[in-house]
Amino acid sequence: MSRRLFTRIANDLAGLDPFFTQRPDARNYEGFTTLQKCTTAIRQLAYVTVADALDEYLQMSARTTRECLYRFCHNVVKLYSKKYLRKPNAYDVQQLYQAHEARHGFPGMLGSIDCMHWGWHNCPTAWRGQYTRGDHGYPTVILEAVASQDLWIWHSFFGLPGSLNDLNVLYQSAIFTDVVM
Repeated sequence: MSRRLFTRIANDLAGLDPFFTQRPDARNYEGFTTLQKCTTAIRQLAYVTVADALDEYLQMSARTTRECLYRFCHNVVKLYSKKYLRKPNAYDVQQLYQAHEARHGFPGMLGSIDCMHWGWHNCPTAWRGQYTRGDHGYPTVILEAVASQDLWIWHSFFGLPGSLNDLNVLYQSAIFTDVVM
């Protein structure tokens, strides 16, 4: 993640939710900064770590770390969903076509589709076989997403068993139903 994007998200969160501003705690010591709270939330999301794994790195309790993650996710959706989590209109499609043609030299391209496996460490034993693929060796859940270079996520499909390959994910996804119908 670029520094500019990180500071933009942190500043937007601090403006929306007073939790993300630095303020004194019960002992009248200065609390955690906006950057520390955003860092712990993003680290949990990026590295799939548990809340108490960051206590030595950021000197933050597991309870505070969990609250940072919860509020971060809730407020990011509140802040950016109307702009970045919606279907593209005709103007957006034209802008995406032009941007991809200029960058990749490939006309008619809206975005890049990708499937990502997220480790599911608390997978129920009865479902382990369905969610485990041989190359990973542990249960995963698949996130399918289409995003453009301006961070606009115009499609996401989450929760498929990790044993599926990309073609099976596309067959189950609703991404092509608008095109086919």
